[in-house]
Amino acid sequence: MMSSTRRTIYKIKKKKKKRRRILLVLIPFLILALGATTYGAYLYTKAQSVFNNSYDPLAGSDKRDVDPMADNISLLFIGVDDSEKRQFQGNSRSDALMLATFNKKENSIKLLSIPRDSYVYIPERGSKTKINAAHALGGPQATMDTVEELLDIPVDYYVRMNFNAFIDVVNALNGIEVNVPYELREQDSKDRAGAIHLQPGVQTVNGEQALALARTRKQDTDIMRGERQQEILKAIMKKATSVGAVTKYTDVMQAVGDNMTTNLKFGQMKSFISYVTNDSGLNIESVKLEGSDLRLSGVYYYQINEMSLIEAQSALKQHLNITSQNSPSSTTQDTQSATTQPAQETAEAQN
Repeated sequence: MMSSTRRTIYKIKKKKKKRRRILLVLIPFLILALGATTYGAYLYTKAQSVFNNSYDPLAGSDKRDVDPMADNISLLFIGVDDSEKRQFQGNSRSDALMLATFNKKENSIKLLSIPRDSYVYIPERGSKTKINAAHALGGPQATMDTVEELLDIPVDYYVRMNFNAFIDVVNALNGIEVNVPYELREQDSKDRAGAIHLQPGVQTVNGEQALALARTRKQDTDIMRGERQQEILKAIMKKATSVGAVTKYTDVMQAVGDNMTTNLKFGQMKSFISYVTNDSGLNIESVKLEGSDLRLSGVYYYQINEMSLIEAQSALKQHLNITSQNSPSSTTQDTQSATTQPAQETAEAQN
């Protein structure tokens, strides 16, 4: 039964900036690309080395072959929290998922953030559950397959980023200056309750403190949380692009490399630079999903609205310039959509 007391509405609308929440995943990737293009030959070589060490020869979509230098492509960002307490056995659950589609002719990007509790069909499992379970079940490959199944488009590449990268980047920059809006007591990345304690006011925070401030949900709205995250990310970029940060960039890039895996090669990553340097300017749009709360067997899920999903699929297909005929089949998904009772969840699966 859908809850009428809480309802989250996501609509398709244009934006000139990336979603603030998902930037916790994107910021280390962007910093690595920045180091590869801004600070000369030495850091270019370092960025290349970091990327090569992070490379995972995992195949992309089996629906098509693409060349990022010439074709419209899709890229799935997977944010994970691999703190020791959350590792359980094998892969952890994904904590953030965002699909980005890139259109060469329009020099544009569409971004779709997928709520982590979305109730979807997972091919690796053969039944429906939270989409964040896909990574725990089969890592990036199972996650790519699940998103492909959900959106009925090919997922060409992925970047998997551990939230530790966010912490390590801030630490490599010797902290960032932020305004803490209220007294904060939060757990740290190792889930130790009350380990982070901040007083209100402008101050320099380390990586653990910055992450706690960015992710806390206790004392403000989602909108205010997004604004707070935006300010944190601005502080990171300001520090990362300052003259004094150049000497720290080796450590920054190493921090990213230690926490990233991707099936993008370095030469392919460089293709994204053209979107930023194009004289026509970069157009970034958000494609969002409408949905509502759902509880099954006492477990919370996010139920994606069917019409909103169709609209999102259409927008992404059009942006990639593909048709339903050459996109992945949604037959399995349609067959499973009538099934509402999930398989038995473990305690870990309910997180």
